[in-house]
Amino acid sequence: MKITPQPFSPEVRKTEKPLEKPVTQHADKPTAEQTSSAARLDTSRQRMLSWFARVGISPSMLSPDPKKQKHALERRKQILETQKASNLQAVLNIALNVTIDEQTVDNLDPDWFFAFSTMAEEIYSRPMQELWGKIFAVEVARPGSFSLRTLQLLKTLTHRDAQVFTKAANVASKRNSDAVPRILVGYHRRKGFFSLLRKHHPEQVNLSTVGLSYPDLLALQEMKLIYASEIESGEYQEGQKVTLRCVNENISLTCKTAGVALVYYKFTPVGSELYKLVGKSPNDNYISAIKSVLNEVFVVG
Repeated sequence: MKITPQPFSPEVRKTEKPLEKPVTQHADKPTAEQTSSAARLDTSRQRMLSWFARVGISPSMLSPDPKKQKHALERRKQILETQKASNLQAVLNIALNVTIDEQTVDNLDPDWFFAFSTMAEEIYSRPMQELWGKIFAVEVARPGSFSLRTLQLLKTLTHRDAQVFTKAANVASKRNSDAVPRILVGYHRRKGFFSLLRKHHPEQVNLSTVGLSYPDLLALQEMKLIYASEIESGEYQEGQKVTLRCVNENISLTCKTAGVALVYYKFTPVGSELYKLVGKSPNDNYISAIKSVLNEVFVVG
């Protein structure tokens, strides 16, 4: 018996496509960069909140309720007054531990003291409180050492400003007869015919190579701690001697030839007063550099 194959129905003949896996929609996961950025933002927010909390301010401190608002403002005032008192106490404690050998029978000027206390209560950083404590100790021992004009300028200085000034003090020098320090940078020689035949030598130290950059100098000038332009000394004669003291090292100079002048930046009166207070340490790189430059026209000892 012959069996005739039956045709498949269209439904059976048609090959079905494999089912596609359904795509599950997930919320976008933050990348590592986004997570890091969010963490930095959260840290910045916490810092902002922390700093404003120091002055009694929070995002929601003021309430529509007049009583709560008054309480919040009184609390802020108390926080500010407490911090000012704490600042003055810190300055006093520092001053009490400063030893000043020279004493005087002169009394402290009351106007100076109350102006000082008004300014010192707004000095918050510990390093600057130490500076103001030293100022008070010196003024008590030697009234008239610091003018109110100096205090007003010092009040505008930050800890970073004081660090820049310390770098300048570390390369400053004075002669025994001088009250004003200066930053010696090199020399100027009166030009003559024979000087054109000599091999060229650098006449100035590049201060940026020894830690005092050009922006530092500009900052010191803007703060009125050093004068804005370089100054030349009088011309030295052949054989003339001068001794400078830079921090704790003496530099003895004997002029080899006539017509040589030293070039330096001079401290202002305010800078000179501040110079007495800052702690100084020798800058060996500067000492070596200035001796090398001056050796061309001076016998350096």
